[in-house]
Amino acid sequence: METTSPALEPVSQQCVLVHQNKILVDSESRFIFSEAELSRALGSSLLSHAAERFSLSERLFLYRLPSAQDCGEFVWVRLRELLGVLSEANFQLAGRAIQISHWHMTHRYCGRCGSPTVISDEEFRLDCEQCEINYFPRISPCVIGLITRGEECLLARGVRHPEPMFSTLAGFIEVGENAEQAFVREVKEEVSVHVHKLQYAGSQPWPFPGQLMIAFTAEYLSGEIVIDPKEIVEAKWFHYDNLPLVPPEHSIAGRLIQSFVRSHR
Repeated sequence: METTSPALEPVSQQCVLVHQNKILVDSESRFIFSEAELSRALGSSLLSHAAERFSLSERLFLYRLPSAQDCGEFVWVRLRELLGVLSEANFQLAGRAIQISHWHMTHRYCGRCGSPTVISDEEFRLDCEQCEINYFPRISPCVIGLITRGEECLLARGVRHPEPMFSTLAGFIEVGENAEQAFVREVKEEVSVHVHKLQYAGSQPWPFPGQLMIAFTAEYLSGEIVIDPKEIVEAKWFHYDNLPLVPPEHSIAGRLIQSFVRSHR
C-alpha cells in the first residue's frame, strides 16, 4: 500500500526586534521569537514595517524598527535592564543585536562624500558605492582593572554609576597606547595612584554601545587617592570582607572583585 508522508510545516525563521537602544522582550525576558509567533501575536504587518533586516546567523534575523510601537504583551526594554537576567550567552547575543542596529543608525551616510551607504549581503558591512569605502561595526577597546593592596582593593563610584554602587576603574585606550599603558594612565588620571605588576584577567564585550573591555589586575605601588571630580565621585580602599555594593558577577568588574574575595577566603 502506498503511504503519503504528512506535510511538514516550514521551519519558521527566528528574529530579534530592536528600536534604537531597546529590545523587544516578553514577560519572561525572552527576546528571540519565531516570525510566525510574532505574526500571530502582533499581526503580519509588524515585520514588514522594519527599517532594515540583518542576518545574525543562518536562521536568526535582526529587525530594526523605526518606532517603538505598542506590541501588546511584549515590551521594549533597555539592554541594561537585562543585565543579570539573561545568561551570558544570551546577553552577548542581545548586545550584538543592539550594536549592529546602533552601527547602522550612525553610519547611514559615507563620512567622505555623504552618499547613502548600502548594506552588504556578504557580511556586517556598509558600502559607499561612490567612494568604494567599506564601513564595519565599530568596536572601541577599553581597559578595566582591579587594584589590590594586600587584603584591600580600590573601588570607585563614577559619575555615571547608580548610587551607591562602587566598581573597578576603567577607561578607553588612546591612540598609540597598548592596553597596559592605558590602564596605568587611567588609574593615575582618575585617582592619582601608581600601579604595577599588571596581569591580564580576561575580556568581555560591553554593548553600551560598542566596547570591548580588556581586564587586568594590578598591585598598588604608591600615591594617595585624589579623585578627578569630572570622572569619579568617590574612591576608597575596601577590605575584602567589608565591600560596598558592587556590580554583579556576570559583569567583568564583578568577576574581578569576586575572584579577589575568593582568593582571600
